[in-house]
Amino acid sequence: MGSYRDEVGSLTFMVRKVWLNMRAAIGEELKAFGLSTSQYATLMMTAAHPGMSVADIAREVASSRQAANEMLGGLEQEGLIERRPHPTDRRTHQITVTEAGRARLAEARIAVGRREAELEADFTPAQRAAIRDWLDQIPNACH
Repeated sequence: MGSYRDEVGSLTFMVRKVWLNMRAAIGEELKAFGLSTSQYATLMMTAAHPGMSVADIAREVASSRQAANEMLGGLEQEGLIERRPHPTDRRTHQITVTEAGRARLAEARIAVGRREAELEADFTPAQRAAIRDWLDQIPNACH
């Protein structure tokens, strides 16, 4: 079988295939920490930006508000996040990571970082930098 690029030729589907394979590979690592890729992403985002709303998180993990709410419920049950009332919008809650959540995230980041390094091992530093630059820039180009 030829390369995916030769068979399909669409950048969109190449990115999709990479995402699905990366998600599976990282998902395997995250199982040891009791986290899904969406939960891991949520912990990373809310640790970096405390006070995100459910709607913010849903947008960032590309899910519905309902799905994000269910995912957050699991994190909340495990004591990894807290929902706090928004100071000016009583309909909105702000999400913050608890100390237990920060500890779980720190442990998971080590495993994810190790797995990502394995996945990138055959790329030169210049290739890794170019890929990361493209991944940083393409979301803005899509708007």
